[in-house]
Amino acid sequence: MSVSILGSRESGQNIRDTNVRAVQAVANIVKSSLGPNGLDKMLVDEIGDVVISNDGATILRSLEVQHPAAKVLVELSRLQDQEVGDGTTSVVIVAAELLKRANDLVKYKIHPTTIIAGFRLAMKESIQYIKDYLSVKTESLGKDAILNVAKTSLNSKLIGAESDHFASMIVNCVEAVGVMGASKEMKYPIKSIKVLKCIGQSAKESVHLNGFALMTGRTAQGMPTSIKNARIACLDFNLNKFKLQMGAQVLVNDAKNLEKIRLRELEITKERIEKVLKAGANVIFATKAIDDFALKYFVEAGAIAVRRVDKKDIRKIAKQCGAEVLITLMNNEGEEVFNESSLGSAEEVSEERLGDNDFIFIKGMKHSSSQTLILRGANEFMLDEIERSVHDAICVVKRVLESKSVVVGGGAVETALSIYLDSFARTLGSKEQLAISEFAESLLVIPKTLAINAAQDACDLLAKLKMYHSASQNSSDEKKQEYKYVGLDLANGKVRNNLKAGVLEPTISKIKSLKFATEAAISILRIDDLIELAPKPEKERDGH
Repeated sequence: MSVSILGSRESGQNIRDTNVRAVQAVANIVKSSLGPNGLDKMLVDEIGDVVISNDGATILRSLEVQHPAAKVLVELSRLQDQEVGDGTTSVVIVAAELLKRANDLVKYKIHPTTIIAGFRLAMKESIQYIKDYLSVKTESLGKDAILNVAKTSLNSKLIGAESDHFASMIVNCVEAVGVMGASKEMKYPIKSIKVLKCIGQSAKESVHLNGFALMTGRTAQGMPTSIKNARIACLDFNLNKFKLQMGAQVLVNDAKNLEKIRLRELEITKERIEKVLKAGANVIFATKAIDDFALKYFVEAGAIAVRRVDKKDIRKIAKQCGAEVLITLMNNEGEEVFNESSLGSAEEVSEERLGDNDFIFIKGMKHSSSQTLILRGANEFMLDEIERSVHDAICVVKRVLESKSVVVGGGAVETALSIYLDSFARTLGSKEQLAISEFAESLLVIPKTLAINAAQDACDLLAKLKMYHSASQNSSDEKKQEYKYVGLDLANGKVRNNLKAGVLEPTISKIKSLKFATEAAISILRIDDLIELAPKPEKERDGH
């Protein structure tokens, strides 16, 4: 007796083949964007908005993926972006290759459970091998190591040509926001780094500001452009003409009193402003509007007033300059007062013009560790891509500064792991040996793709890499031990010692991408049945 299902069912090898095809299709989209010679993708959505990028997470986020297995890869790249910030393309390519090879093993009548056990063992061994033999402590490499990590991340992006300029800016930024954590370890909260975009000039004109910047200008031209020893007030209420609350009624018997009411409404706002200015405030940030009639009081007092500041920004300013964000001037007795203790301080607040935009710069704040990067570029698409590139590099530098550990890039880690796992597999006498061998082969997809994207002979370069890494692992000679740092030199189509060349990546990036790729491949490999329920038919409506 069979059970009927309202829908379709696909099981066994068919569903595995379908899942592999879907995952390969997603991986093939981002494959050509890997590495320093990777190409960009242009994505146009249904309303015509254009995104030009070679960042794996951005590309996959912009796609509307329907297939459930392919959605796992989209989530995978998002997770890598969230956890590490870089390596989003390689994690997807490795996961797709693992799944493809696992599917081939299933066709040879090896049970998925055996393959999963083999993959998990290979992942565990790989991570241990990276930590023990391939990672290098940054203390032994000096400050240049941090710069080289940022350059390696930027080289595969649009701003690769200006990587020196951006790398030094980013490293200075991240180091400046460092704070000592509760466990006596340095933490680098990258939320303290504000990135602003300004159209015009070349990317090389981008600047780093030691302080906080707002993409807005003074509210009136008569205000000073710069104030030294600024006393800052942060207001989260209107400085418009006073209005009674909704629902309040005022009955006027004499028409002469109407004018008095209007004047009093103006005076209430004037009194509030005077209280703020009398307390010593000479820079006022307000989240809401400031009426035009009120501006003259600030101009006469020689103060700078800025209206409609974003609430997130005003909270950051208040925290760093020691001010208090006030939602009203009312105290517990019902009187309106402004205390001097609510003011914050900064060495200088000034307005400067960059491109077509005015910027307010706040420098030397009381508790400041805030940094600002102002990015310049020819057009919006370029600026968006520069912002994504800078974000990736900031995340990578943060990870290296916190973990103090790097690995060599350019396919060196993947090749070393491949050689190690291949010899490790031969020490096992169970079926997991085949799964570990396939895991080892899958890792070589990274150096292979890097070489193909750089228009080099992948087979030749891969053979040389394997030779050096095999010599490194099978020899006790110290000179040959150095071969474990040999990776690809894509510009010249050769192999070289990438540790000396400064091609470095965070160790945590490699470890997490291996973990995430393996777990994603395993979660898709476990699927052996797909049941799609048909939508319920709508009842026909009669014509009444």
